[in-house]
Amino acid sequence: MKFRPCIDIHDGRVKQIVGGSLDDRTDLATENFVASHDAGYYATLYQQKGLDGGHVIMLNARGTAEYQASKQQALLALHTYPKGLMVGGGLDDTNVSEFLYAGASHGIFTSFIFSGGQIQMERLEKLVKVAGREHIVLDLSCKKRDGNYYVVTDRWQKFTDQKLSPELLGRLEKYCDEYLIHAADVEGKKAGADEQLLTILADYDGLPVTYAGGVGSYDDLRDIKRLTDGRIDVTIGSALDIFGGSLELEQILSIIEKD
Repeated sequence: MKFRPCIDIHDGRVKQIVGGSLDDRTDLATENFVASHDAGYYATLYQQKGLDGGHVIMLNARGTAEYQASKQQALLALHTYPKGLMVGGGLDDTNVSEFLYAGASHGIFTSFIFSGGQIQMERLEKLVKVAGREHIVLDLSCKKRDGNYYVVTDRWQKFTDQKLSPELLGRLEKYCDEYLIHAADVEGKKAGADEQLLTILADYDGLPVTYAGGVGSYDDLRDIKRLTDGRIDVTIGSALDIFGGSLELEQILSIIEKD
């Protein structure tokens, strides 16, 4: 189990927001935290602590002025910590090379691949040719519906027909290097991890998987480690002290490394 750091960027500023609250029509979101530091500050912090494999996520809709402001912050983070961070938000086969060249270790993809409710295999195959499987992270963030978890896109507001399962993860292995999975129902709420989703992830034994969502206490972190036998990595946002939360980064690292 590893701790994966994050840098979420909205309107050109590092923020933590409540999952699924972002509305592209108004560009408004429920904010948990707005940083006074830029993305380069957090990239430097992660680099100094030897924390790699972190996620830089641009939360604005591509093509807007706000997205351009967030993109500049993302590029700052990538230049600051070359090959130590992944990047997502508005990426597709036409622009991923720009971010890889700027220093991203991987591009993170959801809506480009899961479009119209289905996996767009032609897009996925083209993406592998452009970026290389070793530079692709598939974001299978999901919400619960009728007792199952389904991949969601477009700021976690649109359900696809793709049910999250170990079988789906196994089927997509040849197209990516790892997976990022937000429990969108609990993301940003600091009310506990989604244990049912974690049990599904624990049944998968393949590529690296990072779980995000709901961690609000040190016990939540221990529960994730227990439920997944330490095979699932974790990222924490709003609950982290560097983002205004109560959980100390050093204590989190201690739990992951020693417990």
